[in-house]
Amino acid sequence: MSQPAKLALEDGTVFTGTAFGAIGEVAGEACFNTSMTGYQEILTDPSYRGQILTMTYPQIGNYGVNAEDMESAKIHMAGFIVREASRTVSNFRSEGSLDEFLKKNNVVGMANIDTRALVRRLRSHGSMKAVLSSVDLDDASLVEKAKASAGLVGRNLVQEVLPEQQKMWEEDLSPWIKMGDRNRALTSRKEQDLHVVALDYGMKWNIPRHLRDLGCKVTVLPGTASAEEVLSHDPDGIFLSNGPGDPEPLTGPVETIQGLLGKKPIFGICLGHQLLSLACGAKTFKLKFGHRGANQPVLDLETDKVEITSQNHGFAVEENTLPDCLEITHRNLNDNTVAGVKHKELPAFSVQYHPEASAGPHDSEYLFLRFREAMDERKGAATA
Repeated sequence: MSQPAKLALEDGTVFTGTAFGAIGEVAGEACFNTSMTGYQEILTDPSYRGQILTMTYPQIGNYGVNAEDMESAKIHMAGFIVREASRTVSNFRSEGSLDEFLKKNNVVGMANIDTRALVRRLRSHGSMKAVLSSVDLDDASLVEKAKASAGLVGRNLVQEVLPEQQKMWEEDLSPWIKMGDRNRALTSRKEQDLHVVALDYGMKWNIPRHLRDLGCKVTVLPGTASAEEVLSHDPDGIFLSNGPGDPEPLTGPVETIQGLLGKKPIFGICLGHQLLSLACGAKTFKLKFGHRGANQPVLDLETDKVEITSQNHGFAVEENTLPDCLEITHRNLNDNTVAGVKHKELPAFSVQYHPEASAGPHDSEYLFLRFREAMDERKGAATA
């Protein structure tokens, strides 16, 4: 017989479903993702640290999991909720089931609830503190635990996902991305003639894969590295990665970025975008329910083109606090929030979304080429 599980929100709402994955109890912020595919990449994204994620697409797990699609070494989110956990795995690349994957990573899951009702509640009232349990099934007890749990605001979750030491990135971009993509053949480079230092705050692995594909040697440093440590590697460019949680407690990384501005070209995404903005004098704020999905429309204000983007963030840059040195380059068309900025005088730019977009879409890959061009221009000027 199926084992029951419950999700309790801090507002007193309780959902009852069926346990899958690991048996246990976890607390976290309840949120949702609107992607139709890519659940393995979502599960292994370190930016979900401290969150209990619900997928809005009704059936999850139907194509299994495999080693090649990992975006980090393990699952980082607290819990995982779906409408239906597929009992059948059908894909020639599959190496195991979603249920086995969650158990292996000791992640508590729940299925067979009305995910539409849960998502409507989160959209109406905002992301909430929550407890997911398959061991304690008392509603009142779970609600009290949810109310008493730690939220995301003010917490430094980056320290929980940092790499232990620096490393040279050696993994190439998957050949599956290049199949049928004529433009990819025009941008890929075999010779590694540029050196990028990537500051890892919880980086998705497809990012350094893209940098390598553009001819960059990539040195990954923990996001706590100082400006002096970064510059000691004599990079041609500096990348600021994605990562979990509230950016404002991360005073150390902000000071590091302040020490790097103007020294080398800088490109940041997601949390890296927020940290670059903070380093320039802006502020951030918590969104009502965040942007999480592979279908977020963004307008590039420089080209007037709309790109469909992959996003995963619960905080954003507050527009009315932007300093004069920053110019808005992209806007989220769902709520008009800032989705990209660039420095008016220094070679530094960032976006709030994921141009590496594993598992897709790939509209925004041009940003990696833009970073490459900024490094080429700076290097050419230095040798002229």
